[in-house]
Amino acid sequence: MASELSSVLQSIHDFTVKDDKGNDVELSRYKGKVLLIVNVASQCGLTTSNYTELAELYKKYKDQGIEILAFPCNQFNGQEPGTNEEIENFVCTRFKAEYPIFSKVDVNGSDAAPLYKYLKSVKGDEIEWNFAKFLVDKDGKLVERYAPTTTPLTFENGIKKVLGVA
Repeated sequence: MASELSSVLQSIHDFTVKDDKGNDVELSRYKGKVLLIVNVASQCGLTTSNYTELAELYKKYKDQGIEILAFPCNQFNGQEPGTNEEIENFVCTRFKAEYPIFSKVDVNGSDAAPLYKYLKSVKGDEIEWNFAKFLVDKDGKLVERYAPTTTPLTFENGIKKVLGVA
C-alpha cells in the first residue's frame, strides 16, 4: 500500500486534509511554500521545546515562504486528549502559534491519515513519537524527516537552504 501511494501521488500538494473545524483543506494551496509538517501533542515532554521553536521559526521565516502544518495526534500515551478547539486554544494562547493547527489524526496503523501514510512511504517507517517533522520543498517534494527529539532550531540551516535564503 505504501509503495502504491508514493507511485500514484507525486506531491504533498495532491492531498486534502481537515482543518480544526473539520473543513477540507487542499494542500495544493501551499504550492510555492516550504512546509514543515509536524505531528503535535500538548502533554508531551517535548511539547514546550518544540512549540516554542516552531513559533520562533514561523515568525522568522513566514515572510520568506515557510508554512508549518501541525497535526495533533493522540496515539502516543494519550498525550493529546483534547478536542480540536481545546488544542488550538492551548497552542495559540500558550505558545502564540500563528500557523495552522489541523484536525487530530492518527499517524500510524490502519487508520493513519493518508498524508502520513504517504510521508512514511517516502521517508522511513512508523512515526516513533510526537513531534516527528517532515520538511517539504516548494514543489511539494519531501526533502527530509527529523526525529521527534530533533528540535526545530537544530535544522534551521536546512530550512534556510530549502527556502533559498542566506
